Amino acid sequence: MKSLKKEDIRQEVFDLYDDYAHNKIERREFMEKISLFAVGGITLPSLLSFVMPNYKDAITVSPEDPRIISEYIIYKSAKGGGEIRGLLSRPAKMDEKLPGVVVVHENRGLNPYIEDVGRRVALEGFISLAPDALWPLGGYPGNDDDGRALQRQRDRNEMLEDFIAGYDYLHALDSCSGKIGVVGFCFGGWISNMMAVRVNNLGAAVPFYGGQPEISEVPEIKAPLMLQHAGLDERVNAGLAEYEKALIANNKEFSVHFYPDVNHGFHNNTTARYDEAAAKLAWRRTIDFFNEKLR
Repeated sequence: MKSLKKEDIRQEVFDLYDDYAHNKIERREFMEKISLFAVGGITLPSLLSFVMPNYKDAITVSPEDPRIISEYIIYKSAKGGGEIRGLLSRPAKMDEKLPGVVVVHENRGLNPYIEDVGRRVALEGFISLAPDALWPLGGYPGNDDDGRALQRQRDRNEMLEDFIAGYDYLHALDSCSGKIGVVGFCFGGWISNMMAVRVNNLGAAVPFYGGQPEISEVPEIKAPLMLQHAGLDERVNAGLAEYEKALIANNKEFSVHFYPDVNHGFHNNTTARYDEAAAKLAWRRTIDFFNEKLR
């Protein structure tokens, strides 16, 4: 079997996966269309294995890493789903109160990649909370297909309330300094933008390839923004120019970073869309931004 590399894969394959991951096509149609690219020594199983998430081999911070303490907690979300479970992670050694970061998942619940991101944040000296918006429906089901199906059953504005309640949970912790930011990916990027609109004392927001709020909501933005965008992400980028124009017109503090020739989801190291150079640079910028705004 041919060992695949990213350069072996045509852009149409990544575009198909994007449509599939965002519920624009069903699994059967995805399988039918992607099979057309299994040519020239590339088998369909190898292509699927390369494109689909591989959580087992992509964890960068073990749940048992002695440098952090990571545990599941339950918190109340009165305006959202009622009770929400989240992964709370912090440095094992704390000499003072630390700032917090809400980590917001994609459109499939709290999967192993997002849990790993939460632990990465803790290693950088923050208290992170990665909520699972699927908890009212039983939680992340163990695979992304079912996760996406479950998330479609929830109203996104109710889920926004669940993440705002996560902010409130962090803010009430004795070990938290009260300075809190948010980082989110895809759906979580939209949540991050919306938390900047809704949360009065939010310290910083970093949406990764996230949908924009309504232009009418831009005047309500309270937090400084760092917008991280993929150069090939035509779907999300379509609304960015108007968003930037409104941010400027309303004197909002923001920056935009474009990563050329990378796909939506480039930070997610479990799929073939991952771009190591762009992901590392974007993450370093994110942590530097949080250090600047939250400490």
